[in-house]
Amino acid sequence: MDSWSRSVNDRSGSQAGGAWSPPAALVGLGWAGTAAAAVWGALLVGTGDLPGLLLAAIATAGLAVGAAYGTRARPRLRAGDDGVTVGNLAGTRHIPWSQVRNVQARAVRRLGRDSTMLELDVVDADGTERLLVFGRLDLGDDPVDVAKVVRAARPHP
Repeated sequence: MDSWSRSVNDRSGSQAGGAWSPPAALVGLGWAGTAAAAVWGALLVGTGDLPGLLLAAIATAGLAVGAAYGTRARPRLRAGDDGVTVGNLAGTRHIPWSQVRNVQARAVRRLGRDSTMLELDVVDADGTERLLVFGRLDLGDDPVDVAKVVRAARPHP
């Protein structure tokens, strides 16, 4: 785990809970890939290679969106005494514990590959049910370990 993720994911303090984010090295790699794809596209301008230019533009845009998401959504999930806070491209959203129905790590099989996802069952104030799903790339940590910490952060009546 890199030093940035370690500092964000450090739960050694006295406060229950923690914060989890995409790995900083992966986000940095996304920005480096964005820059490389942009340079590639710039080199193709004026060469008449329109398919190559289109491919470079799509690669630049896709990598930029992924890197921006990884940058903006930090931390992706934070758990504390008053609830959980979820980060995304639009900002952060705080969800009090009274609206969190269940926290579990679920093993899933997608495209022939086994992985574990963290699932938070949430009921909004208006009664709308929502399932928030986080993978290892979202959290920068094992979802099973994160589920244990999130459940431990939840106050017990």
